[in-house]
Amino acid sequence: MSIENKIELLKADITKIKADAIVNAANTSLLGGGGVDGAIHRAGGPDILEECRKIVARQGGCKTGEAVITTAGRLPAKYVIHTVGPVWNDGKYQEEEKLANCYKNSLWLAVNNNCKTIAFPNISTGVYRFPKKEAARIAVDTVKDFLSETNQIEKVIFVCFDEENYGLYETLI
Repeated sequence: MSIENKIELLKADITKIKADAIVNAANTSLLGGGGVDGAIHRAGGPDILEECRKIVARQGGCKTGEAVITTAGRLPAKYVIHTVGPVWNDGKYQEEEKLANCYKNSLWLAVNNNCKTIAFPNISTGVYRFPKKEAARIAVDTVKDFLSETNQIEKVIFVCFDEENYGLYETLI
């Protein structure tokens, strides 16, 4: 199967996506927040927060570009992979590399947990102010590179909540 056939684009609510794993654009505390993070915690219920607290107790949160995995609680997915995207500071602090690491580390966690399907939101493009066009390019390029190196992931779904991101991804895919 070609790499392009393994990538799907949806304009939807990521909390409604049925996949082995959905990715949460989390903050370093892992304790919930606004945007995608708040929506996933609300829809998934208290089991997600409980597992996040255990991770925090064990390792002290999650650094930018890294990822951790929990149950999906009441969500239609099996797992939630929490990754912390970079806050945009004019590209002066390796923001592009850190964003690419969000995708790579999430994909590796999916592989290591036998996930065949994974859904990503538009990481860092909300309150973290990462330029949407650059974020989309990094997301698509990183996922395509990853899929060219492994057959363990069968489907990557980019889930866009807004029309602007959807249009950007559509031109790249």
